[in-house]
Amino acid sequence: QVQLVESGGGLVQAGGSLRLSCVTSGRTFSTYHMGWFRQAPGKDRLFVAGISRSGDHTKHDDSVKDRFTISRDNAKNTVYLFMNDLKPEDTAVYYCAASTRARVFLSGGSDPYYTEPSHYDYWGQGTQVTVSS
Repeated sequence: QVQLVESGGGLVQAGGSLRLSCVTSGRTFSTYHMGWFRQAPGKDRLFVAGISRSGDHTKHDDSVKDRFTISRDNAKNTVYLFMNDLKPEDTAVYYCAASTRARVFLSGGSDPYYTEPSHYDYWGQGTQVTVSS
């Protein structure tokens, strides 16, 4: 059974920073593409960032580009989301997710496959991020 556990959320003022972490157990972490999603109250779960198995390829939603950075450490079974210049509209529950799909992970916005929640197979319980103005 694969388990994902997020941490690092909290309350921060606008302009501040947070680092989210997600530790994964179960099958070999390096076999998963990983993603971060967020869900605000009453809204859909939306893609934030994704990273390929090796870490060589990443993609970030336009709303967080140049502010958030996804990375991973396969030796620690951990994926990170570094969030800078936080804004009140970033307030949401943040989820990490793991994908076992074979499709190649492409950088940038050329292929939306790994931006879809339905293409991820395992999910964490979420961590709350609240940004005050």
